[in-house]
Amino acid sequence: MTTIRQLLDKKGHEVFSVSPDDTVYDSIRKMADKNVGSLVVMDGNKLVGIITERHYARNVILKGRASPTTRVRDIMETNVVFVRPDQSVEECMAIMTERLVRHLPVIDQGELAGIVSIGDLVKDTISDQTFVIEQLVQFIHGTR
Repeated sequence: MTTIRQLLDKKGHEVFSVSPDDTVYDSIRKMADKNVGSLVVMDGNKLVGIITERHYARNVILKGRASPTTRVRDIMETNVVFVRPDQSVEECMAIMTERLVRHLPVIDQGELAGIVSIGDLVKDTISDQTFVIEQLVQFIHGTR
């Protein structure tokens, strides 16, 4: 069973962030430049929110706001669902499903240690299943 710590060690701990006072336009541009679907919102070293493409679509476009003048603080999610590094990939998938989120910041001893997306979790699960299938095929064919 893969832990989030192991997953982050493979994929990396890099996290892209914005400030609550940044514009939504700059945030969306940063997401596009970094090819990510979310950014954590940091006030200094403190995690205060998360902004995703979904927040943009629902709280800017659909409400007729202008992204160059709307601040991140006006649309970000402040009730951030997060996980710990010792939690399993399976636990995190269940949390994402239950809470209807696609990105989970990872908090280790009060510090932001990384972020995982549903894509990261699915990729890891497929990799684990592929390994098990290969081992079973080798066992069945007696090549082990």
